[in-house]
Amino acid sequence: MAKNVVVVGTQWGDEGKGKIVDWLTDHAQGVVRFQGGHNAGHTLVVGTTEYKLNLVPSGIVHEGVGCYIGNGVVLDIHHLLKEIRDLEAGGIRVRDRLKVSPGCPLILAYHAALDNAREAAKSAGDKIGTTGKGIGPTYEDKVARRALRVYDLFDKDRFAAKLRANLDYHNFVLTQYLKAPAVDFQSVFEQAMADGEEIRPLVTDVSAELHRINKSGGSLLFEGAQGTLLDIDHGTYPFVTSSNSAAGQAAVGSGVGPGSLHYVLGIVKAYCTRVGGGPFPTELDIETAGAPGEQMSSKGREFGTVTKRKRRCGWLDLPALKRSIIINGVTGLCITKLDVLDGIPELRLCTGYELDGRKVDLLPLGAEEVARCKPIYESLPGWSATTYGAKSWNALPPEARAYLHRIEEICEVPLDVISTGPEREETILRRHPFGV
Repeated sequence: MAKNVVVVGTQWGDEGKGKIVDWLTDHAQGVVRFQGGHNAGHTLVVGTTEYKLNLVPSGIVHEGVGCYIGNGVVLDIHHLLKEIRDLEAGGIRVRDRLKVSPGCPLILAYHAALDNAREAAKSAGDKIGTTGKGIGPTYEDKVARRALRVYDLFDKDRFAAKLRANLDYHNFVLTQYLKAPAVDFQSVFEQAMADGEEIRPLVTDVSAELHRINKSGGSLLFEGAQGTLLDIDHGTYPFVTSSNSAAGQAAVGSGVGPGSLHYVLGIVKAYCTRVGGGPFPTELDIETAGAPGEQMSSKGREFGTVTKRKRRCGWLDLPALKRSIIINGVTGLCITKLDVLDGIPELRLCTGYELDGRKVDLLPLGAEEVARCKPIYESLPGWSATTYGAKSWNALPPEARAYLHRIEEICEVPLDVISTGPEREETILRRHPFGV
């Protein structure tokens, strides 16, 4: 009987979803990406080889598994084709297994131009910290019903007419309001036509294909990008991404019914990180040598896969995690990067906030409210033994097990998986998401 699993980040992204999707792919016939764009980055380590993926689902390194880019993804085809070629150069077969929805909105050169010009025009405190890759402006075009989609590529005249109308509008904003250069029609058009011809064999009715797999008894794995606290509706708005990154989007962004989502695995780092602007209640100093925040930053190699920016680091925030659990309907949790905390004598867990003189135990909505939250901490003893590469629960130090039990107790959700390193086998399984 088919069982479908959704993997989502429960923090501000960068939780280690890629490794977990790769690890779970052994039990799936298809892996589906359902939102975001090439502003997301997943790093996989298989043996001695490291793969960095932005758009191609993390299941691609498994032979025989289908990979799908759903309609909820905004697509820079030129970037996707480069990613495919890079994987092929590393010996991974891609084109016979990767399928792309014709409904994906296209990211074109003017979207990135708008993204960068807007960010440049903001004052330092107002900058969102976007990747500048055009994701937000493309989602805006989608909602405004002027987006060009993959299927438009295959009608040259229709594509040209829509592109010309879009450039008339966006070039006016670029030149007159943002004082930035205009984007040339011909270069965008020619690049899009060339990319469209190359991607044409991959374009498939993804919704129908996923339905067929489930009907034949096959299981699916849905892969989210970013994290729940960056969700456009539920995150620390306006310091958020431009898509819905919560589990419910797996249905809408791939064309399956919500009843087909059977298990939601929430990925949570053993501490917190954030890239770019926005409030971060448990943030620590990451520059002072030997301080907990500096250890998280350096030992955790906390640099963005896409942006290479240094990530902000802080203690694990349980009110934020509980908000994510509610939003996603999390079935079970997976803790990653536990080993980064090895050797810190005293650990702190944020168990609530003081907000305007009252205690709250859930992350509020909106950046302004979150910025006023003062964390309430509970201290736990750290451990000196290493947890790196542990493969069983009993192999963890007693203090590490107590730390994990406390997270489980406060969040009231079972801790089903513990990732203790980047390799597939460096994983402790307590309950399998696919029920095997």
